Amino acid sequence: MTKEEMVAKIAGENGISKAKAGRTLESVLSGITMSLKRGEKVTFVGFGTFLVANRAARKGRNPRTGAVINIPAARVPRFKPGSKLKSAVK
Repeated sequence: MTKEEMVAKIAGENGISKAKAGRTLESVLSGITMSLKRGEKVTFVGFGTFLVANRAARKGRNPRTGAVINIPAARVPRFKPGSKLKSAVK
């Protein structure tokens, strides 16, 4: 499902315009992004939790040349699905 399809679904189910549904979705995504930037967890009970994980620095290989390269440490977003989401996908 694309973002555009999600906007259409939200608009259709709630009887609002696509523009308003689009702004609402953008607001939710922006809120999640800003919280993760601050290092906070975002939890939707039953759906899942968005969080930031720290990935350690490590060595890798350039697949073309085989040369060893250093991959720096990074903060990466993670998603842990909730119980209702897990059971719905089974």
